[in-house]
Amino acid sequence: MSDDLTENYKRAFGRRVGFGTKPALILIDLCRGYYDPACDLYMGSNASLESALRVRVAASAAGVPVILTNVVYHPSTIDGGRFFEKSKPLRYFIEGGEFGAWADGLEPRREELVISKQYPSAFFGTSLASTLTAAGIDSVLLAGVSTSGCVRATCVDAMSHGFRTAVVADACGDRHPDPHNANLFDMDAKYADVVSEEEAITFLDGLSRTTADSAT
Repeated sequence: MSDDLTENYKRAFGRRVGFGTKPALILIDLCRGYYDPACDLYMGSNASLESALRVRVAASAAGVPVILTNVVYHPSTIDGGRFFEKSKPLRYFIEGGEFGAWADGLEPRREELVISKQYPSAFFGTSLASTLTAAGIDSVLLAGVSTSGCVRATCVDAMSHGFRTAVVADACGDRHPDPHNANLFDMDAKYADVVSEEEAITFLDGLSRTTADSAT
């Protein structure tokens, strides 16, 4: 067995699945709290949001569906269950809370679907899987926060529902680089292709050109 972690995992895993032919972009929980220094969710940088917004532009230009998720709880928190009981920051996502609002620049557009959820995965307890399947979607690109939490949970469920899954590393964020990098590493090994912003946009630009060529 190799002592080098990357080589070790490459031998055991190391397989790429590709982007698929009819993707959707899912922007996960990009709320104000992660980007506001006044909130204890603050990540210290807007880089993941800025990257996600650039990927969103490329997806829209390519005619790729864009889906935004957020976490929203009833004022009584009756719908929060054990997740709300365990995770203190979820108090920010009670309906109407300022830190649960959309991050600057991410306000949903008319053509974009919003999926509100109460648990980490965008698929758990929502209509997302049925919506994607009915639309003929075969793959998803994931971006958002946090890498170790809702992005990872959504990634595992996306793969489990049969969608080819790509995680855009630059467009994901966490409050510390260690859980961020460890979860990207593990998702890339087992559940998804972890790609750069540049790779994702190159792929989406290619779809845009293909659509334009077919229309002429």
